[in-house]
Amino acid sequence: MSQNKASLIPSQARAVRWLAAGAIATSVALLAGCANNTASSGVYSYDQAQREQIVRTGTVTGVRPVTIQNDKSSGVGMVAGGALGGVAGNAVGGGTGRTIATVGGVILGALAGNAVENRVGTSSGLEITVRLDNGETRVVAQAADVPVSVGQRVQVISGNGPTRIVPLQ
Repeated sequence: MSQNKASLIPSQARAVRWLAAGAIATSVALLAGCANNTASSGVYSYDQAQREQIVRTGTVTGVRPVTIQNDKSSGVGMVAGGALGGVAGNAVGGGTGRTIATVGGVILGALAGNAVENRVGTSSGLEITVRLDNGETRVVAQAADVPVSVGQRVQVISGNGPTRIVPLQ
């Protein structure tokens, strides 16, 4: 009992469209959950583990809040937004109007999806200035997940990968 789209009644066709839109939205949510970019001082990638690091000590001389933005868009937001916009546009009107609405929905959906992905790719961070014990000054931006304050003694850990600032214990 195979039915093609042409034999579906309008309410069934709408239900199929909404089901497809729901499947796309669920897929995007699952893909977004797989992303694991972090600027945390407490997170090491697999490649950074078991690598020698250089440790220097110093005193924090400045802390400034910053926004950390992932500058590498995956394109998932744009594709998913375009697909959802196309499905929504296709549900409007009929004939040439439907085609125009579908194309407009794809374009507007792609723009909105890209904007949402860019917004989701931001996090709160700190720009930390440290005066090292050897007299040099270093500035590192990292996630704001470890409290750091002016005058605090810290370790500046660097080597093969990002530089991290962590409080001395």
